[in-house]
Amino acid sequence: MRTALTELVGVKHPVVQTGMGWVAGPRLVSATAEAGGLGILASATMTYAELEAAIKETRSRTSQPFGVNLRADAQDAQERVDLLIREQVKVASFALAPKPDMIAKLTDAGVVVIPSIGAARHAEKVAKWGAHAVIVQGGEGGGHTGGVATTLLLPSVLDAVDIPVIAAGGFFDGRGLAAALAYGAAGIAMGTRFLLTQESTVPQAVKAAYLQRDLNGTVVTTRVDGLPHRVLRTDLVNHLEQSGKISSLTRAITNAARFRQLTGLSWRAMIREGLAMKHGKDLTWAQVIMAANTPMLLRAGLVEGRTDAGVLASGQVAGLLDDLPTCEQLITTIVADAEKIIDQLRDVR
Repeated sequence: MRTALTELVGVKHPVVQTGMGWVAGPRLVSATAEAGGLGILASATMTYAELEAAIKETRSRTSQPFGVNLRADAQDAQERVDLLIREQVKVASFALAPKPDMIAKLTDAGVVVIPSIGAARHAEKVAKWGAHAVIVQGGEGGGHTGGVATTLLLPSVLDAVDIPVIAAGGFFDGRGLAAALAYGAAGIAMGTRFLLTQESTVPQAVKAAYLQRDLNGTVVTTRVDGLPHRVLRTDLVNHLEQSGKISSLTRAITNAARFRQLTGLSWRAMIREGLAMKHGKDLTWAQVIMAANTPMLLRAGLVEGRTDAGVLASGQVAGLLDDLPTCEQLITTIVADAEKIIDQLRDVR
C-alpha cells in the first residue's frame, strides 16, 4: 500500500507505532519495522547513553527504517540530534515542535522530521519551518491530548498544509486506516494498539487491565501534570482527582524523589524544569512537581506493573480491544482489511 508516508520514509505500510515512554523500546520498534511499519523509539525517558544503546540494539534487530522521538526542549537535545545523524536514523519525531535550525540540521543530514501537533496552526508553523510531515492526534488519543476529535481535527490540518499528514487518535483496525486515507491522510499512527501487542514489554497484568476496560474506561485529567492527559481510570487517578492540595503535594514530592533517584537528576534541574512548566500556566505547585516527575508515574505502571502507584496513559480504543496480536499480525491484518474495504468502495456505482 503506497502512500506519501511510505514513499517519504521507505516503509512498506502506512502504519506508525508512536514513541510511547517506557513502552517503545528496541523490541517493539524492531518488531514494527520488521512487519513493514514505522516504529519510533521513545527517548524522553532514556538517558543519552541509554538512547545510544537502544538505537544500536534496534539496528541489530532490523535493517528496516525506524525513528526516534525527541524532546526539543531537552537540555541535551542538540547532542541527541547529533546522535541520530551519526547513527543514520531515518526519522526524528517530536512531541514539542523543534526550532527551524534543528529541523534544518536534521534535513541537511537526510533525517526525515515528523513533529506531532494538535492544531492546524501548529501544523502550518512546522511546515513553514521545513518539517517533512506531521502526526495529528485527536482527543481520542492517549497521553497528552486535546479536546477536538480526530474526525474534525484531521480535515482541518489537511486543509492547512501540503505536507503528508498522519492521523492518530482512535485508530486500531483496517476500517480506521481506510477512513484516514479517504480523508486524505498518508497513514495512521497508533499507541495503545501497539502497547497491547505481544512484543510490548508492558507487564501482562497491566495489559490485562487495559483489555478489561470498556469505552468509558479512560478519563482526561489535569491532576497528573496540569495538562489534559488521557489515562485509564484507576484508584490512583480517582484519588488524584479527589485529593486536596496538601495530599497532592505530598504525593508529588514523594514521586519526585523516586524519579530523581532513578534518573540521577539534581533537585536543581528538577526545580528548573518545574518552573519552566509553571511559566505562563495556572498550575499549583503540586501539579508543577507532578509534571516534572510524570515519567516516574508512568514507569511505575508501565514497567513495574503497579497500577496502584502508576499512571497508565491510554487512548479510548482500549475499550474496543480484546486481544494481544504480534506486530506482524496486527499490521498485516490492518492493511489487508483496509485494502478490502477500499476495493469494495471502488465497486460501488
